[in-house]
Amino acid sequence: MRIGNFESKNNVFLAPMAGVTDKVFRQICRKEGAGLCYTEMVSAKGLIYGSENTKKLLAAGEDEDRLAVQLFGSDPDVLSEAMKMLESDRVALFDINMGCPAPKIVRNGEGSALMQNPALIEKIVGACSRAVKTPVTVKIRKGFDRPNAPECAKAAENGGAAAITVHGRMRYEYYGGSCDMDIIKEVKQTVSIPVIGNGDITDGVSAKRMLEYTGCDGIMIGRGAWGNPFIFREITTFLETGGIPPKPTCKERLEAVLAHLNGLVEFKGEYSGVREMRTHSGRYIKGLSGAAAARTLINRTSDKKELENILTEIFSEKNNYKEG
Repeated sequence: MRIGNFESKNNVFLAPMAGVTDKVFRQICRKEGAGLCYTEMVSAKGLIYGSENTKKLLAAGEDEDRLAVQLFGSDPDVLSEAMKMLESDRVALFDINMGCPAPKIVRNGEGSALMQNPALIEKIVGACSRAVKTPVTVKIRKGFDRPNAPECAKAAENGGAAAITVHGRMRYEYYGGSCDMDIIKEVKQTVSIPVIGNGDITDGVSAKRMLEYTGCDGIMIGRGAWGNPFIFREITTFLETGGIPPKPTCKERLEAVLAHLNGLVEFKGEYSGVREMRTHSGRYIKGLSGAAAARTLINRTSDKKELENILTEIFSEKNNYKEG
């Protein structure tokens, strides 16, 4: 899939997720077939002011040479300056977050709040696309307080956006309810640049449905990949061949979760790495018999070896996934 001067290996992408899509998880998803992986959303203002915590969100793996960097902010000058600071051969594209529903982001007039002002969207994208040669894209929702994704998408295109991602939910829906594919279809019919559909993609069948119903050029997977990076393998195989690959074995899932744990500990130290992995582990073990009891043990431990032992036990071959 081509976005500006960048061409990805396929059109199935890992969405930016705060607290999830750091370099460790991105590496696992790339291994499973994700065509492009996005960073956690990063504050443009934090970068300008030299925040060390903000810089850490941009840490990339040694083999991660094509990365999508997502920034948030509302000031065209600040966003464009942040992009100029970060522009390099390793950055495939810059994405501007215009869909985050979190109250603390919205209160600052950032994230999905920008959808209330299409003229500002055009101004922001225009300033950024003029400032860098790297493609600038935008991620929006169905709307903030009214469904106006097509209007906002057109404003972004007028500003020079190379692509638009649409999450088919209103801001007030957060991540509940159902994704509205009709609004994604309408955006695709409104703009001439690539459109990426996002929302309720959980397997190969739902991925194909999104592509065929909306006519969108690519798809983006968020919560469906958290704890299940194998979804990229399933979707890319299904889209290419129409076949559904075998479900990952307990051994494969254990290898993935331990790689995640070891990577986080190496990246952030045992104290922070184990604590972050507690939440991730809950996602990986979903659907296993004994998951509730294991989750209790996981949330009590602060020791890497103990967490390894708990995960090894629950992913033993004697444990089977529940149907459905």
